[in-house]
Amino acid sequence: MTTKDSNGTELNDGDNVTLIRDLKVKGTSTNLKRGSLAKNISLTSKDEEVECRFGKTTIVLKTQYLKKA
Repeated sequence: MTTKDSNGTELNDGDNVTLIRDLKVKGTSTNLKRGSLAKNISLTSKDEEVECRFGKTTIVLKTQYLKKA
């Protein structure tokens, strides 16, 4: 089971990732801007999802919108 970013680079726990496009967060009025950096990601049980922290909020994002920093 390997988790890969949008470029096919393998992701590991603790990696830093960058958003490659603007994203709206469901259920909130928050928008995440392209180029935002998420530090110390955590892998989930699904290959295509990771947990990221933006500010004080933890969000699960799909890896197709991320690239390794």
